[in-house]
Amino acid sequence: MADSASDTPPDRLSLDPNSDYFDEALLSRGVGIKFNGQEKTNVVEYSVSEGWIRVAAGRSLDRRGRPMTIRLNGKVEPYFERPPQDEGVASEG
Repeated sequence: MADSASDTPPDRLSLDPNSDYFDEALLSRGVGIKFNGQEKTNVVEYSVSEGWIRVAAGRSLDRRGRPMTIRLNGKVEPYFERPPQDEGVASEG
């Protein structure tokens, strides 16, 4: 996964908690995706090095109740929407 001191999102990230590429700490910062120069808000998973995103295909569900997805190929540019939270700062008192 990505280095916590780095401000660069990881090469691959997923919203599915069952995925090996799921990281709740990174997702809590908010990860935005630019795909082929356009902002995408319905991305379920992405891979920068392989150049693809997965987006929900309407309201269709698979047999396990998860949204059906479509894989789109193109230029993927992830970014963080918020700066990292300072975990080492103690409160007064």
